[in-house]
Amino acid sequence: MNSNQPKTAAFHTLGCKLNFAETSTIARQLTDAGYEKVSFEDKANVYVINTCSVTENADRECKLHVKRAMKANPEGLVVIVGCYAQLKPEEISAIEGVDLVLGAKEKFNILSYLDDLQKSENQGLIHSCEISETDFFIGSYSIGDRTRAFLKVQDGCDYKCTYCTIPLARGISRSDTIENVVKNAKEIAERDIKEIVLTGVNIGDYGKGEFGNKKHEHTFLDLISELDQVEGIERIRISSIEPNLLKDESIELVSKSISFVPHFHIPLQSGSDDLLKKMKRRYLTSLYQNRVSKIREVMPDASIGVDVIVGFPGETEEKFMETYQFLNELPISYLHVFTYSERENTEAAEMEGVVPIPERKKRNKMLRILSEKKKMAFYQTQLGKTLPVLWEHENKNGLMFGFTENYVRVQKPFDENSINQIEVLKLNKIENDGTVSVIPAFEEFLAKI
Repeated sequence: MNSNQPKTAAFHTLGCKLNFAETSTIARQLTDAGYEKVSFEDKANVYVINTCSVTENADRECKLHVKRAMKANPEGLVVIVGCYAQLKPEEISAIEGVDLVLGAKEKFNILSYLDDLQKSENQGLIHSCEISETDFFIGSYSIGDRTRAFLKVQDGCDYKCTYCTIPLARGISRSDTIENVVKNAKEIAERDIKEIVLTGVNIGDYGKGEFGNKKHEHTFLDLISELDQVEGIERIRISSIEPNLLKDESIELVSKSISFVPHFHIPLQSGSDDLLKKMKRRYLTSLYQNRVSKIREVMPDASIGVDVIVGFPGETEEKFMETYQFLNELPISYLHVFTYSERENTEAAEMEGVVPIPERKKRNKMLRILSEKKKMAFYQTQLGKTLPVLWEHENKNGLMFGFTENYVRVQKPFDENSINQIEVLKLNKIENDGTVSVIPAFEEFLAKI
């Protein structure tokens, strides 16, 4: 890159909370080196796109955002990082406009590749290690873009689920040290960010050493116990955690914690034990049901989210209805529904019993309708309760939005003074947009005077 050019960089993130944390870390590296961070729609010298590989849509979105970057500045350098970049570097480098593709190890050394990088006329450069070389841990957290921060505590996965490419894209399971996680949490707290979301690929597996093959020195329970002692953090939210790794002790700690909020997101993927075995998941529905029951026992008002996949090979109508009935009867709060899509180099892609695409879409719709019913039923149980709400930045049609500790999305007329503030309010009624309106907690008291 010409050193006389003004140095500006823009960033776009696809996929999970972990990607957001890592994009923020890469952005800080560039700003520390003198780059000014600008909007992705602005004319920038460098555009960094952090990609996902979980769905086919994410692959297509990568190409879409390359076009966006080229529209904003045809001479801008386009750098692709993330899971898709690790899995398909050759394919990405051939996309018109892409100049550099960095793998799982190289993305955190982005500065060393930018100095001499020129706009590509044909195919972008590739710097991508073998995934077996990703035996290190780079701590990351997101700040500045959101009311909450995503704090990376773990990376990679040792599980071999038959539909998943994540181990191929991110390598073996490995963790940050507790000392470094706590240090990062304190740094976040000092920036007046009210909520931290713990992220990783498989955070319940926390404790594997920095280089992946060390003996377990700590557990997920050790981690959250330490974080619960950090001053200055209003809320800590646990992101997705495997049911077999969510232990009673961790649930008990959250139930008694001041910082950890009563919200769990627990992947199920299927309500059919036969399909769970085909997926090589590490639990059956009985264990999952026990985890939900334990949470409800000690935290009756907790929000419980569920990941589920429809259309997995061998999912007959009967097996899909097993999933539907299992979820319908569980006291959960909402679903994240994913339509199965074949991914290269996975066992599931070679399995028999392929479900037709229209049937996959039909089942997805059925579960999304069920999710909405579950969410509204959960919201209904919270009406009349007085809960703390953290308000966000969005101003939509004169309204602002926020979340209670137990993940009820609420609204009120926009008030700039409320942004990033926690207010204790009474949940009033469910509005047409599916959010809950609030009133001051003392309004009823005043009416009686």
